[in-house]
Amino acid sequence: MKRFSTFTTAILALLFLGVALPASDAVGQTAKDLVGTWTWVSLHITRDGTQSQPMGPTPKGFIVFDSNGRFAYLLSRPGRAKFVANNREQGTPEENKATVEGSLGYSGTYSVSGKTLIFKIEASTYPNAEGTEQKRSFTLTGDELKYTNPAPTISGTAEVVLKRVK
Repeated sequence: MKRFSTFTTAILALLFLGVALPASDAVGQTAKDLVGTWTWVSLHITRDGTQSQPMGPTPKGFIVFDSNGRFAYLLSRPGRAKFVANNREQGTPEENKATVEGSLGYSGTYSVSGKTLIFKIEASTYPNAEGTEQKRSFTLTGDELKYTNPAPTISGTAEVVLKRVK
């Protein structure tokens, strides 16, 4: 009988701790948890209740978070047409438009506060982003990083999924 009561007491103590310590606080995320290279799995934009994939079903690129708080971000739509002139300074208006609409890159510093990933943009292929601070709520589960961007550069709300490159 004593074994049963000790076992029961142990179970009750564990259950109490589970209630007293929410999982989100017990396993907090830090900037160090993001260090590494992450590749794109998906990007979904929702505007006015309609969902789209502006970079297609298999976006290309990566985000690299270094251990000093710096990041580099590259996102591109696969299958973009090459420039006929084979010179980026000689692109036609259509080629330049397709390039701008089919890619985004930026870099700067990053930090984590609670469940928020904060990008401080220093350089960007979209000049309006330079000098801004952008916040994204995120979750990190194993080698999967998900975040929500409430104000992407093309409007709507973005849902992003990345996986860690090993």
